[in-house]
Amino acid sequence: MRDAVTSGRDGTESGRYRVVALVVGYLLVLLGLAALTGWLLEVEIIISIVPGFPSMAFNTAICFVLSGVGLATSMETGKPNRIVPVIACGLAALLSGMRLMEIITLGRRIHNVDMFLTQFFVSPTFVEQVGGGMGPNTALIFLITNLSILFALYGRRSRGQLVQELSSYIVITLGMIALAGYITHAEQGYRWGPYAAMALPTAVGLVAFGCGLLARSWWMLPTNRAQIPLWIPASICFTSLIVDLYTPLGVANGILYVPLVLTALWFGNRNAPIFFAFVCTLLILLGFFAVNHAENEYWREAANRSITAATLWLIAIFVFYFMRNSQHLEAERIRFSALVRTTPDAVIAIDEAGRIMSFNPAAETMFGYTPQEAIGRNIKMLMPEPYHSEHDAYLSNYRRTGEERIIGTTRMVSGRRKNGVVFPIDLSVSAVVGGSSKTFVGIVRDISERVRQEERMKTTLAQLEAYTADLERSNHDLDEFAYIASHDLKEPLRGLHNHSRFLLEDYEDKLDEDGVRRLNRLVRLSQRMEKLVNDLLYFSRIGRQQLAVKRTDIGSIIRDVATTMELLLEERHAKIVIDGVLPEVVCDAPRLTEVFRNLITNAIKYNDKPLPLVSVGYLERYVGKDGMTARNVFYVKDNGKGIPEEFYEDIFRIFKRLEKSQDSEDGTGAGLTFVRKIIGRHNGEIWLESQVGIGTTFYFTLGRKREGQNAAA
Repeated sequence: MRDAVTSGRDGTESGRYRVVALVVGYLLVLLGLAALTGWLLEVEIIISIVPGFPSMAFNTAICFVLSGVGLATSMETGKPNRIVPVIACGLAALLSGMRLMEIITLGRRIHNVDMFLTQFFVSPTFVEQVGGGMGPNTALIFLITNLSILFALYGRRSRGQLVQELSSYIVITLGMIALAGYITHAEQGYRWGPYAAMALPTAVGLVAFGCGLLARSWWMLPTNRAQIPLWIPASICFTSLIVDLYTPLGVANGILYVPLVLTALWFGNRNAPIFFAFVCTLLILLGFFAVNHAENEYWREAANRSITAATLWLIAIFVFYFMRNSQHLEAERIRFSALVRTTPDAVIAIDEAGRIMSFNPAAETMFGYTPQEAIGRNIKMLMPEPYHSEHDAYLSNYRRTGEERIIGTTRMVSGRRKNGVVFPIDLSVSAVVGGSSKTFVGIVRDISERVRQEERMKTTLAQLEAYTADLERSNHDLDEFAYIASHDLKEPLRGLHNHSRFLLEDYEDKLDEDGVRRLNRLVRLSQRMEKLVNDLLYFSRIGRQQLAVKRTDIGSIIRDVATTMELLLEERHAKIVIDGVLPEVVCDAPRLTEVFRNLITNAIKYNDKPLPLVSVGYLERYVGKDGMTARNVFYVKDNGKGIPEEFYEDIFRIFKRLEKSQDSEDGTGAGLTFVRKIIGRHNGEIWLESQVGIGTTFYFTLGRKREGQNAAA
């Protein structure tokens, strides 16, 4: 809200500055038109105002019209609105610049620019009667002012404002010097050397022009405006010059200009003291050269005024650095204040007596008190018991002994809201020393949600501990059940198997062919049942046993598997090929051997080609047909029957077989289930790609098994 009020105030003042600049621009146009009318009607009193005083030159009047138009139209924003002020100010700068060049190169008696313009409108007799021409001081002012407007239109906003403000001070100073010269009858004020003088209406118009230019600069950046009425430094400037002209006391008169430099403290622009020192230097020089000096006093007064100017510049430099440091401190204060206002934590400052000095919006939200209700009251109003009763004693003990129990630390305590609700907080207190007093700043964070989360976490941990204990009991019971089941199941199975064998051995000649076949079938089924029981028990143990991981050469595993499968490879005319170099991995070697044995065995058993081929390899980066990517991937590829896509998931289910067989040597259908379980224990994944009639490729990864070690290295 405060920022909005400030913004609204700046907007209102910016509008006022705009109005002032527009009014000054229109007045300059009227002044120039009035002077041009006096020239066209050949009425000297209109262009000189006071009989016997210098008259406003014809080209000066034109410059007033152009400058007024340029100043007024430059207040419009937008690029299309720049054409008129650029043309007007450009022509005025051109006229004044040509006049300056004419004075510098041709001397004081040549007025070619003025004569060229007047010969078309004014009779030579009237021109000869009025004489003059634009003075060098007038030409310099018009050149500076119009160039500053052009720079403000096209330069950076901050630099344009600075240049324009500086130009306005110079213009106002030179105009006031001319006015002071007329008041004190010191011709040096309005006439520079032997050249044409600045007319009285010209001096008035230029002072107004400087004020309009200053208003325009503050309109551009209202924050740089002076916080003191401009008439105060102007009055100091004017009064000091008058006193200096009438009482040329040298160093003593320099004291009069010190307040002018000090008024810069109330200006938003930190360069103001430098500007005022420049103005004061001009006034000191004017006060010196505007008065005739005795020959024996000339150098003494010159030395005195040099010391005065140097002293003023020294004061201006001190003020400049003071303002710069003050602005830096103010900027830091504003940033800190913004941080305090926007922080989600409550920030509360108290004095040594425990009275609240500041109360930020977060504290207002947290405790329910407004700043008006809290500031000035004792901080213990925000504390429940026992902190409420102990706080005054703690402060008293701290003042007496200097013992710090909570300062510089963060503690978990309790706070009390306006409605009496007590809630947990984190409190950090620091002491800030300022002179002979101390301020304590507390940062308060509401940790109610954190405490609730911790309570929920404790409850969850307790439940997890209970679940873990139940799971351990369940696993223990499962192990006991597995042992008992394996023993109790295997015993009747062995009995069935043995009795069937005994019957075949002892009574085979007494049984018919169908009886022998059935007994052989019973033997095979009992053997298969024993395999199923063994596989089931093995599957239950895979998930509970710890992995014995170590760095293992995968190539050696494949070679071992091929050695143990020599008979199967010869029988099926199969071949195992290693593609490239297989890396070393951190894994449980026996388990991973089982993975490769199962995958290679299936690739050979379920292969309808006359020469089964199994390829084992490794990919640093894998990109699937569906766009899936993976790193450090192993694969086992065959040229067998292939697997239809609808069975990709079924093949990993325990005891699930895609092809039924009566061969007692066939497996139980648990091999791929074991493979997925073992790879999962290694934090890996397994998937496949297959084409019916062409072959199948199983891919799998092995995850990180030990801190700092990759699965594949």
